[in-house]
Amino acid sequence: MKPNRYLQIVALGIGFLFLYIPIVSLVVYSFNESQLVTVWTKFSVRWYQALLEDDELIAAAWLSLRIGLLTAFASVFIGTWAGFVLARMGRFRGFTLYTGMINAPLVIPEVIQGISLLLLFVEMGKWLGWPAERGIFTIWIGHVMLCISYVAIIVQSRVRDLNPSLEEAALDLGATPFRVFFAVTLPLISQALVAGWLLSFTLSIDDLVLSAFLSGPGSTTLPLVVFSRVRLGLNPEMNALATLFISVVTVGVVVANRFMQNAERRRLAMAM
Repeated sequence: MKPNRYLQIVALGIGFLFLYIPIVSLVVYSFNESQLVTVWTKFSVRWYQALLEDDELIAAAWLSLRIGLLTAFASVFIGTWAGFVLARMGRFRGFTLYTGMINAPLVIPEVIQGISLLLLFVEMGKWLGWPAERGIFTIWIGHVMLCISYVAIIVQSRVRDLNPSLEEAALDLGATPFRVFFAVTLPLISQALVAGWLLSFTLSIDDLVLSAFLSGPGSTTLPLVVFSRVRLGLNPEMNALATLFISVVTVGVVVANRFMQNAERRRLAMAM
């Protein structure tokens, strides 16, 4: 084996250790009986039982889950059209402005976005009486605004790689452009849609800054609860909660990966 090959294996191993040792240690210590997070005593599921009895944490997790699901679906729906326009509509009048508006949330700090939306909702509440208070709806709007850009870029890159002859053939056979999009284009970019959905869901679940500005009484998301508790000291319940999330995300990624592999096989079969 060549020295370069050894170097690549070592570098890859160090990278994986750097990424996954903290996650593995977190999972292991979630089964620790001790109240001290970093001191192992013996195996126990005590903190999982305590987690089930923690109403505040459960309510925050459920709220974050609902917002994450709503954000993922809305971002994929809007971002798909935005990315398709960027990839296929050419340089129409206002294209530069349109592109800048799509990409703006990627480069503007979340603090600025949060302040801007907060001021917008406050003024709308004064003049229109809506929204009456900040809560799940205002948080959802902020998260969708952030995630649309990521979905649009993913979809744009995937649409540009498509073979246009497939869509042209469908048009020659009499299908309308609208029908071609749903019958031909959409199945071909399904992998990008799944990737955008997962990324949007992750960004929403993980978001702290926007949620802090746009939340109100009774609408505290999980990152806000965790952040407020961690400032007072590490709690073993956090390890248990993180382990449950890691398990759910792992299952979701495996299922999505299997779906994407099957979709890629079908796409290759159609291209042959």
